[in-house]
Amino acid sequence: MAEKRNIFEEVAETQKPAATPGGVSRDRGRGRRLMRAWLMGLFALVVLMIAVGGLTRLTDSGLSITEWAPLSGAIPPLSAEDWQAEFDAYRAIPEYELQNRGMSLAEFKTIYWWEWGHRQLGRVIGLVWAFGFVGLLATGNMPTGWTGRAALLGALGGLQGAIGWWMVSSGLAPGMLDVASYRLAIHLGLAFVILALIAWYVMALSREEAALMQARRDGDRRLKGLATGVLHLTFLQILIGALVAGIDAGRNFIDWPLMAGGFTPPDMWVLEPVWRNLFENDGTVQFFHRITGYLLFVFGLAVWWVARGSARLSTRRAFDWMAVMLFGQMVIGIITVMQSAPWHLAILHQFGAVVLIVLILRARFLSLYPLPQTVRGGGA
Repeated sequence: MAEKRNIFEEVAETQKPAATPGGVSRDRGRGRRLMRAWLMGLFALVVLMIAVGGLTRLTDSGLSITEWAPLSGAIPPLSAEDWQAEFDAYRAIPEYELQNRGMSLAEFKTIYWWEWGHRQLGRVIGLVWAFGFVGLLATGNMPTGWTGRAALLGALGGLQGAIGWWMVSSGLAPGMLDVASYRLAIHLGLAFVILALIAWYVMALSREEAALMQARRDGDRRLKGLATGVLHLTFLQILIGALVAGIDAGRNFIDWPLMAGGFTPPDMWVLEPVWRNLFENDGTVQFFHRITGYLLFVFGLAVWWVARGSARLSTRRAFDWMAVMLFGQMVIGIITVMQSAPWHLAILHQFGAVVLIVLILRARFLSLYPLPQTVRGGGA
């Protein structure tokens, strides 16, 4: 028979230790912080990749390596014989025959290193993604629900590598001096998709999941929708900008606001079939880049005006910065065209697109997940 228990007996010693307040959330917070740091590193590498890719295009270096060797291609030529073999392969493609005939081996090495560096940076990004992904899973620090999103970034990165070679291979075809502009647009467009996803994930990981769920109840769906519209139009403008870069359309028609003295350029629809003008006619492509830029600026300012009515100071400030960058990017674009797109201005304009995309995403994020606000109107 069990012994009767004294009602005055101390029971504290038989109880389990109390759980540490916030212990679970603290562990989850560690995983979110680690993943956020990893993604921020990836973000910086992708921005660098976009810049190096732009310089590779501006220096006409993209066709200097004529094969796709994901593993063995990481090793550059190490002997005079290796360099001569690479140079001979380059001299067999149309770009050399029609544009660079007579190029010396020393000149070839310059463009070769640009393209090799571009591809090598892609490999580095892949390794950073793989080590981070496996490391977070192996240590149990992958935040709940984030495995699929992290895997998506890796899949898109692999797809980007394949599209990169698909783009380069178009420039090796008979009669081609450069890569196909529409393939360049797809390649750059996917780079911005990856960049935007990383930026969005970093913003989401900057706050706890519970805080985001609470903030969403106070979100402004109308502002979120308007910011999404600005985001989509900006992405379209980036794609058209890639078409401009692909056929060097930014180096022609350097007057502004007119084009060769008229509102539209001459011979705007001269190519047959007519759809080719949208990809291959430098005047047509630059015209639509200008018009889309004007539409984006006007629409962006209209959205900014609506955002001024937001009760959230941090949200209003996010749209303020978006409007400032819209204006700055338009001014840089105009100057770039009027200076016939020198490489330093072209890269600055491309970097401006990166900054603009991030600021639009931030405005959209704070529309959906506004920051807590004090009675005085400041952020908590």
